[in-house]
Amino acid sequence: MHVLRTPDEYFANIPDFPFPPHYSKVDDLRIHHIDVGDPSGEPVLLLHGEPSWSYLYRKMIPILTAGGLRAVAPDLVGFGKSDKPAETSDYSYQRHVDWTWGWLQTQELENITLICQDWGSLIGLRLVAEHSDLFKRVVVANGGLPTGDHEMPREFTVWQRYSQRSADLAIRRVIQQGTATELDEGTLQAYEAPFPDASYKAGARIFPSLVPTTPDDPAAPANRAAWDALRSFEKPFLTAFSDGDPITARGDLLFRRLVPGTKGQPHTTIKGAGHFLQEDQGEVFANVILDFVKRNP
Repeated sequence: MHVLRTPDEYFANIPDFPFPPHYSKVDDLRIHHIDVGDPSGEPVLLLHGEPSWSYLYRKMIPILTAGGLRAVAPDLVGFGKSDKPAETSDYSYQRHVDWTWGWLQTQELENITLICQDWGSLIGLRLVAEHSDLFKRVVVANGGLPTGDHEMPREFTVWQRYSQRSADLAIRRVIQQGTATELDEGTLQAYEAPFPDASYKAGARIFPSLVPTTPDDPAAPANRAAWDALRSFEKPFLTAFSDGDPITARGDLLFRRLVPGTKGQPHTTIKGAGHFLQEDQGEVFANVILDFVKRNP
């Protein structure tokens, strides 16, 4: 496997991102994460999606840590400051679950509150289903756990086709189209920083095609098994979807119908936000999480 590593100088002028880097090795891949706040505080695991990185949570982390929580945010393999296998064939859904689980084992966290969005949900919910003893609470925002047994929204199909046609995925365009607010140049450059050129984008390009969209998808059986586990997951489980994401719209209703831990929780719709609600309404989302943790001590 040929692996690329974004030079540190590409991250030198990232705005509003003062968090010191931490690195771990999994399968000879270097994985980056943020770890800030009271080391004895309850950990919140912040999992990003496609094609973002831990920078997505920069507005939320200070609020979470001020509330006494320990914020831990990794960059998925292929994204952010983590190593990037250079071939699209190096990536699979299962490999990403395994890489993230391998990384989580190096952190020795327990009583975790999972915060997940986009691919953070596809990966994070598998970890919850397969290692439920480590998790105390779950918050899903604009995410899901598809099995390929149901038709995906038209907007996702369009996105999937675009990602496979593009030899050089336009990261800033994807991020901007997924937000409800106009982003400044510094923010757009921060999202592009992990990808000096097209050769670094194999993970970003292949991710949409790894989402199970047919019943015979390689990842479908494991996701069905994960849903079986979630149907008996009784720990606190919150949905916090935005009002402006056509791809995941109404996806929260499935969790609320099938996961017993959702009963009696203050599910919310975050207004004025697109797919990347952390970018549009990060402060609001962070306070929703703090309230959820306090309600479920």
